[in-house]
Amino acid sequence: MTQTRRRSRRILTELGNAIGMGRGHDQHQKPHAAVRWSGAVAVLVIGLLAAGLVHAQERMLRDDAPQRYTVVRGDTLWDISGRFLNHPWQWPQVWQVNPQIDNPHLIYPGDVIVIRDCDGRPCLGLERGQNVVKLSPEVKRIPRRQAIPPLPLEVVENFLTRHRIVDASFNLAEQPYVVASGDKRLISGAGDSVFVRGELKRDGRYGIYRPGEVYRDGQGAFLGQELISIGEGRLSSREGELSKLALLTSRQEVRDGDLVMPLEQLELTGEFQPRPPEQAVEGRILAVPGGVRFIGRLHVVALDAGTRDGVKPGHVLAIEQQGELVSDPRTEEPVRLPGVDAGLVMVFRSYDRVSYGLVMQANRTLEVGDRVHTPDSMDLYSLR
Repeated sequence: MTQTRRRSRRILTELGNAIGMGRGHDQHQKPHAAVRWSGAVAVLVIGLLAAGLVHAQERMLRDDAPQRYTVVRGDTLWDISGRFLNHPWQWPQVWQVNPQIDNPHLIYPGDVIVIRDCDGRPCLGLERGQNVVKLSPEVKRIPRRQAIPPLPLEVVENFLTRHRIVDASFNLAEQPYVVASGDKRLISGAGDSVFVRGELKRDGRYGIYRPGEVYRDGQGAFLGQELISIGEGRLSSREGELSKLALLTSRQEVRDGDLVMPLEQLELTGEFQPRPPEQAVEGRILAVPGGVRFIGRLHVVALDAGTRDGVKPGHVLAIEQQGELVSDPRTEEPVRLPGVDAGLVMVFRSYDRVSYGLVMQANRTLEVGDRVHTPDSMDLYSLR
């Protein structure tokens, strides 16, 4: 790093000398001399930019980053990124994919992350663990463990099985719903059966949902309807216009009027990497499912930005806490103070106009209404 800084200073000095020499020439200097001078300046500028980019790449790495790190069970991609990088969401910019390794984006316990030199700039590479233990007189191969997840899956998997969002094109009034239990029960649970009115298009398992919060933007426009999963059931028979649903699981008591819908695909791939959005994103924290008022690390939040805004799973957004609302001492008018950087949120599921994210860093207590946005471009290259 020291050599790069010295090289950058040398180029700056030479550029200043060249510019000074150019200014020293009078208007009668020969054209070819001017061309040589401008060409030299262009070369110096290009060299300066290249040195700056290398320096930026180096600045991505933490000063205390290890030269090698062996992945252990329980690690997440976010954790490993944080060991090496000043900003974990810069991972794709320094990750060197090894084409000789199957699924190079997947990292397993036992693999070794190393700092390498990639054409003069630092990068991170992978040495794949063999997972082989020699036991004489034969070799026993240990089955490959699951790849490490991008974030704490135990937090979001529980959430994903209980929440989903539908947009305005989804008419809840047209969905099948629980009519009654059939034996005069007001509520039902796992092991019971309920009757459903409405067309169930296929045999198999169905989800039972109850409408939750309606999400709207600052102008009151509809963004999405939250549905809370109550349980699951299997279609067992049809009797006229009614279907009989055997309840397999229940997180809450099933009530008359609860919606019955096909289950949502809830797989959360471990292949996506923490990264900033490819475009500028502006939004707000809409809510904290579960009714929590104050937000901290590893809390799930709903954001008013979705796929139509370019938000995808793996995208990391900076959180800016809204400034304090004060009163102007002269005019007595309310004045909002500037916001302050407060943390990072990583999106793990995105819908059309709403996304769910997990707060990965919080240096202060967050609240509903705090701003989220694409990390600053200067942060992107660690030049700030």
